[in-house]
Amino acid sequence: QVQLVESGGGLVQAGGSLSLSCTASGNTFSINGMGWYRQAPGKRRELVAGISRTGITKYADSVKSRFTISRDNAKNTVYLQMNSLKPEDTAVYYCNIGTLYSGIYNANDYWGQGTQVTVSS
Repeated sequence: QVQLVESGGGLVQAGGSLSLSCTASGNTFSINGMGWYRQAPGKRRELVAGISRTGITKYADSVKSRFTISRDNAKNTVYLQMNSLKPEDTAVYYCNIGTLYSGIYNANDYWGQGTQVTVSS
């Protein structure tokens, strides 16, 4: 089993920035891709960004050029740098492990507890 713990969420004004971190523990040898999803009230959980073990990335169209995903394999940690935040970015952000191949990120069933990101106008 792999355990995922997110941190870095909070309240920020529109146009501001926020950085999220997620650290994996447990059976970390099984980790391939890592990613970030988000879920707003009344909405489906959606992919924000994914990254392969070798650093290949994929972003949702709504966050491209504003968000940057990165990882530190030695620390089993994935990061999400969020800039130019908009009120519509408000959601609970969840860490995930999965696979990224041929430009497609596929999540497995392992999720972190989530961290709340609130963007005020």
